Order: sequence, then structure tokens, then C-alpha cells
Amino acid sequence: MLGRGRRGGFRWWPIALFGLFLVYYYFSNQQEVPLTGRKQLVDISREQEMALGLQSYSQILSQSRVVRQGEVVDTVRAVGMRIRRAAADVDPGFQWEFNVIDSPQANAFALPGGKVAVFTGILPVVENTDGLAAVMGHEIAHAIARHGAERMAYQKLVQFGSMAASMALGGMDIGTQRAVMGALGVGSQYGILLPFSRKHETEADYMGLIFLSRACFDPSEAPRLWERMGRLSKGAPEAFMSTHPSSETRIRQFREWMPMALKIRESYCDSQGNMVVQPRPGVNVRNGGSRVAM
Repeated sequence: MLGRGRRGGFRWWPIALFGLFLVYYYFSNQQEVPLTGRKQLVDISREQEMALGLQSYSQILSQSRVVRQGEVVDTVRAVGMRIRRAAADVDPGFQWEFNVIDSPQANAFALPGGKVAVFTGILPVVENTDGLAAVMGHEIAHAIARHGAERMAYQKLVQFGSMAASMALGGMDIGTQRAVMGALGVGSQYGILLPFSRKHETEADYMGLIFLSRACFDPSEAPRLWERMGRLSKGAPEAFMSTHPSSETRIRQFREWMPMALKIRESYCDSQGNMVVQPRPGVNVRNGGSRVAM
């Protein structure tokens, strides 16, 4: 009976079913990203997200050389907690943890639930506490914006779409199936997953800049940090092939956002750089600037 729905070996019903599922799944799992107002697709609860983050974080720390104490650890934790307080109005109630990993990688990460790690290899690049705040503000923003959960949702959609396409192509010869599935794989990678990853990075840059400005760090250090990162990442792939925007793009965006960031810092901080406006959990404090288009 299914053969009646085939033309040239192609079955339309799996695509139709996937289309119906896509519409239902997308509109029934909408969330809003704090500060930017962007609608995002998230299909797991914060509790599930926090449990997954803690599990992955514990595993990573158990397999890494964790720096337990010292000036670097104290500085990272102090900067992290200062930014966390500046983001209190949009903090979903994460159990924040900040650790330092002894590794030559110039990197840092944040896992769902507020689990943050900074690699010692990035410390020479950040150069100062303002540069460190730019890195940690970015990572804290990833966690608050629930980018990890959103990536999982889109990966799930891509998997379901691939299954539907495979079923739709079931009546074609093997060579044609492989060619089409290969093209779909490349298309989903470069047309969906990578662009979304770059959008997340831009959003985390923007939100992180707001957080570090509220926390009374110097926002003008952010573009200087990315100038240094750009020199470090010479030979990186073109932006459309990468999970991150180019350093040049990030520098330009930070400079465009800088008047807003300086205005926020002025409204939150006194002349000695002390925070005089304290965002409170559950209270949306005006960020001092308009929302950015994502």
C-alpha cells in the first residue's frame, strides 16, 4: 500500500510526518533567552539540565589536573562570583562552581547548571582580571542562556530529520541514498548546527559584556582580549566552517556594543569601581541598553 505514495522510489509520508512533528515540537518547547529576548528551542527541564551538567563536570574534573588552591584559583573564583552576583536577576538558580584546570589549552568552558572551568593556558592571553572577566562573563552567559540544552534540542531534530529522510529514500538504489544522505548531512552541519553555534557565541559575547560591565570590570578589555586571541588563532578555519565567529567579527561587535557597556558600568558602579546596584534574583533589572538582534 505504501508504494502508492512513491514517485521514483521516493516516499513522501515520512517527510509529511516529520513536518507535522517539527511544527508541534518547535512551538511546544519555546523559551526566551534573558537580556536578548531571543526565542529558543529547549525541551528539557532546568533540573535535568543541571543533573547532566554536574555529571559531565565531575567526569571532566576526575580526568584532569585540577588546581586546588593558590592565587590563580582565588582570582578565578572571585571573578566568577562577582559576575554571578551581577547576573543574579537572570540566574535560574544554578549551583555555581568555578575551578581551574592545569592545561596548556587557551580555553574555558561552562556546562549546564553553572559548572565553570578555566584552563591555565588561557591566563597568559587574558593578561589581567578584566580580560579574565571577559572570558568568564562569556562562559557564565552560555550557562544562563541554556545554550547547551538548545544545542541538544537541535541535534535531536537533525537526528529525527535524518531518520525521516532515510525512510523516504528507502525505495531508491543504495548509491542514490548515500549521495542524498551525505548532502543532507553536510547541509545540516553547515546550514543549521554551525550557524546556531556561532549565534550562541555572539549571544554569549553580548550577555557576558553586560554582566562584566555590571560587575564593574572594564568592558573595553573585551575587544583587546580578542585581538590577542586573534593573533593566537592564526590559520583558523573560515567563519562559515567554524563553531565560532572570527576574531575580527567579535572585535567589531564588541566595539559596536561598547557605548552600551560603558553606560551600564556607569549606572551600576561608583568611581572606585564598586558595585552600587545589586541585581536581585527574580527581579529584572534594566540592562542599560537595547536588546541585540540575534
